[in-house]
Amino acid sequence: MYFQAGFYSHQANPYGYMNSTYPFYEARQQTIQGQATWTEGGPVTQCGIPWSHNEYMTVAVGVNTPYRCGQTLKIKNPLTQRELIVTVVDRVRDYAPNRINLHRRGFEALGANPAVGVINVEITPSPELGEEKWGKYLLEVTQAAYPRYRVTNYKFVSKTDLTAAQKKEIYQFILQSPQETIKVQGTVIYNPQTNRVISFDIKEV
Repeated sequence: MYFQAGFYSHQANPYGYMNSTYPFYEARQQTIQGQATWTEGGPVTQCGIPWSHNEYMTVAVGVNTPYRCGQTLKIKNPLTQRELIVTVVDRVRDYAPNRINLHRRGFEALGANPAVGVINVEITPSPELGEEKWGKYLLEVTQAAYPRYRVTNYKFVSKTDLTAAQKKEIYQFILQSPQETIKVQGTVIYNPQTNRVISFDIKEV
């Protein structure tokens, strides 16, 4: 799949968060044991990012956690061994630091029955992707292009200066469905002076 700016133009901050600087810990944060509930979401969130963002692979966290709006988290259900990458879109009061509230679609993607209500999960912050706005951008494009798959992991590949007005970044994403696991490579070329996309490409590798 290849897209030219003539057909698709993107300002990289449709909800005003992708250009933000998040106060991540300098050291890589470790996986913590926690619990997840689920929600159908709502029309308004504290982050200004809709629950439908990233194909509903979204989550709410407590206001006293280190996780911030727009940050990506890797969630694992140790019972089913299923994993997925979600985006923080809401913050709520009176939540323990290790409690999250997934959108129902994310809860089900982990292999959990909504009737259960609460499951044990492992939560791993993803600061590298969170800090790389173009990695988040390509994550969203990839998730939208493969709606029946869930993104379970990612890797930054390279960054290249093509010209003074063009930079290229490449990321790889691991996607899983009940039937298979695939690897998708995303490439974006953008103007660093205007933060506008010139072109982007995603392909299975």
